[in-house]
Amino acid sequence: MSAVPSIADLLERVPSWVGRAVEWQRLAGGLSHHVYRVDVDRVPYVLRVLEPKVSAAGLGVAPAVEIANTLAAAASVGAQVYATLPDVPAIVLEFLPGRTLGPAEVRRPEVIPALAEACRRLHAGPAFGNDFDIFAKRAELLEVCRRNGLPLPDGYLDGESTVDVLRRALHERPLPKVPCHNDLLAENFIATSSGVRIIDYQLSGNNDPAFELGDIAAEADFDPDLTGRLAEAYFGAELSPALLARVRLFHIASNVTWALWFTVHHGLLAAARGGDRVGFDYEAEAADKWGQARGALDDPALGRLLGAATGRNPITPNP
Repeated sequence: MSAVPSIADLLERVPSWVGRAVEWQRLAGGLSHHVYRVDVDRVPYVLRVLEPKVSAAGLGVAPAVEIANTLAAAASVGAQVYATLPDVPAIVLEFLPGRTLGPAEVRRPEVIPALAEACRRLHAGPAFGNDFDIFAKRAELLEVCRRNGLPLPDGYLDGESTVDVLRRALHERPLPKVPCHNDLLAENFIATSSGVRIIDYQLSGNNDPAFELGDIAAEADFDPDLTGRLAEAYFGAELSPALLARVRLFHIASNVTWALWFTVHHGLLAAARGGDRVGFDYEAEAADKWGQARGALDDPALGRLLGAATGRNPITPNP
C-alpha cells in the first residue's frame, strides 16, 4: 500500500491554493487520520488526510464512504467541504470557528440539550450511503483480532452469552435508521456561535438513533442521571421507559465493542508506527472500556433494563 503523500505534495494538489501564501500546522487530537490546519492567504481550512490502513483494519469506513458521508453531513451539522482528493484520499474542510468540547464540558447538564439538538439535526439530514450496526462491528473486530493473533482484553469472551442476549434484545424493536456519526466522543463536538457542530465521520453510517445517544454517554462516562437527561433532551415527550432502556443498553454495547477498536488499533496501527501516537495509551483504553462493560454486564440491574427495552419482564441475562 502506498504511503500517505507529504504535506508539501498535498498542498500542491488543491488547485485553488496554488500560488497563494500557505502556512500549515498539524492539529492534535486525531487518533487515526492525519489532520492539518492550513491557512491560505490567512483564511483557515482543515485538511483531513485519510489513512487507508484504518479502514483496512476495520477501524473506520472506507475512505470513499467517509468522504461521501462528510459531504452529506455538511448539509446539517458538519463542516462545509471545499474540495475532495479521492486519490489521496483527503478532504478540504471549513475550519469551524469555535471551541472543541472535552469530556468534563459535555457532562455539564446545561450543555446536554445542545448535544441533543446537534444529533437531531444530523439525524434529520441526508441519509448516508452505508449502514452501521455496533454488534456487526464487534464481530468484525473480533475476527480481525483472531486473524492477527491479537490478545483480547482480560476475560473478554467470558461475557459472550450475555452480549448475545443484549444483541437480541436491542434488535427486537429497532428505531428507524437515521444518518448517525457513531463515534461521538466529546472532541467531535465543536461549540460555535450558531450551535454545536459535529466533525470526523470515520465510523458514520445509518443507525438506530438510540445508539448515538448511548455512545455519547459511554464516551463521556455519563451516569444514569446524565444519560436520562440526554435521552429526554433528544426524545422530549416521546421518551418512554423502553426508549431510555435502549439508550442505556447501547451505552453498554458501545463499551463492549470499542474495547476491541482500541485493541486492534494498539495491535496493528500503533505497533506499525513503532508506538502509540501522541502518548495515547490504546491498550489501557481498551482495558478501561472492557472493565466498564464487564461491570455492566454482570450487574443484576441488567435484567430490568433488558425487560424494559423489550417489554418482557423479567429477563435473565445469564441463563
